[in-house]
Amino acid sequence: MRDRIAALAVLLLAGCTTAGPDYVRPDSAVAGRPSVARDFDSGQEKVFGDAPLPDHWWQLYGDPRLDAFVAEALAANADLRAADANLRRADAVVAEVAAGRTLATSASGGASLSRPNGTGTSLPGQFGYDIGIALAYPLDLSGRIARAIEAAQGDAEAVAAARDDVRVTIAAETARSYAAACTANMVLAANNRILTLQRQTLDVTQRLQRGGRGTAFDVTRARTAVDQSEALIPAQVATRTAALYRLATLMGRPPADYPRDVEACARPPAMQRPLPIGDGAALIRRRPDIRAAERTLAAATARIGVATANLYPKVSLGGSAGFTGPLSALGSGNAFHIGLGPLISWSFPNRPVVRAQIAQAGAAADVAFAQFDATTLEALRETETALSAYAREGDRNAALRRAQNSAARAAYQAGRLYRFGRTDFLSLLTAQAALTTAQANLAASDALLIDRQVDVFRALGGGWQS
Repeated sequence: MRDRIAALAVLLLAGCTTAGPDYVRPDSAVAGRPSVARDFDSGQEKVFGDAPLPDHWWQLYGDPRLDAFVAEALAANADLRAADANLRRADAVVAEVAAGRTLATSASGGASLSRPNGTGTSLPGQFGYDIGIALAYPLDLSGRIARAIEAAQGDAEAVAAARDDVRVTIAAETARSYAAACTANMVLAANNRILTLQRQTLDVTQRLQRGGRGTAFDVTRARTAVDQSEALIPAQVATRTAALYRLATLMGRPPADYPRDVEACARPPAMQRPLPIGDGAALIRRRPDIRAAERTLAAATARIGVATANLYPKVSLGGSAGFTGPLSALGSGNAFHIGLGPLISWSFPNRPVVRAQIAQAGAAADVAFAQFDATTLEALRETETALSAYAREGDRNAALRRAQNSAARAAYQAGRLYRFGRTDFLSLLTAQAALTTAQANLAASDALLIDRQVDVFRALGGGWQS
């Protein structure tokens, strides 16, 4: 008997540890490589600065209206409310798992009627009862509960990071929608300037025709240019309306309840300084999706310990007390019973099953590790791409601005020459058409430049901090 007790003691002592590996970031993880922590390859342009990205990057524009819109969106957006609810649920799961290491109690009670076999049917039999309470406190010698809590906490931290990622998206899309509405007004204004010039040309052409210096063909071509420019306006108005509706939705409002003052916004917000982008190390720390992937890996690592703990016995300290006996002796001392002692359960014969569960948990951790690396690489690719796209669009925008200035001078010169009869009408229309194209291309590039700028801030993962 003593040998069996000694063997059991050895097994219990062997289980007095936290089963499974402790989580540390793997040495081979992409996020830990020195090449990842350095400055961005595409961030060497003069439009970028090495200052760290501020938490509320949209305040760099110095636009109080934009600041108010983002604040309202972060407070009222429906997707963000859902993310907050998911986080509360994850926190409740952690509390449920943590409750597994506290004292468990149960109460029971029942009554029975027994009648000895062979007695007369007129005998009523004997009524009995059983009332008791049981207590159990888990010792968690193998660390099963501790690892389960670690896994639940890792899941909750991943959900929190996912909520932060929603905040990043909401802030970026709010800024993008506001800028898109203002940009649409800017494009409308550019189109109206061209339209005014073309209407003046049409008026001059009609006067020249009446004076015998022009032809009906010239008037028709001038009116065609006016009609083509007028045809662009409805689409531009629709673009602005769509941006306003999206802005309202992001702010938790019905689409028709968009901010009316944005209808008159003449220009999108502009930043008169290099974009602060920091470096790769800051990106790894800041990006919510990278944090979510790593916390998912930590949770998967903890679940290896949960599975490994099944190799050892489950031990708890238990006690019970109650009354059992015939109803006639209810409450008597003879009916009272009490029990104290350790409670042990062990699925020893099922060790192959447990080994298979450990292998499954290990494979799940390998999957999480691969996804962690993939998320890190994708974040770096997305950031480098956004930086490069913004820098190159800035170069293109500068060239288009020069082209627009040249086209404006050419159209002005052609108009003067035509009025004095020193050039033909086709040359005037060609110059004005070139100006129309140049202004349209510049306006589109101005809009795209703001869009690329927001892409940079979103890729950098800014905006989730409270």
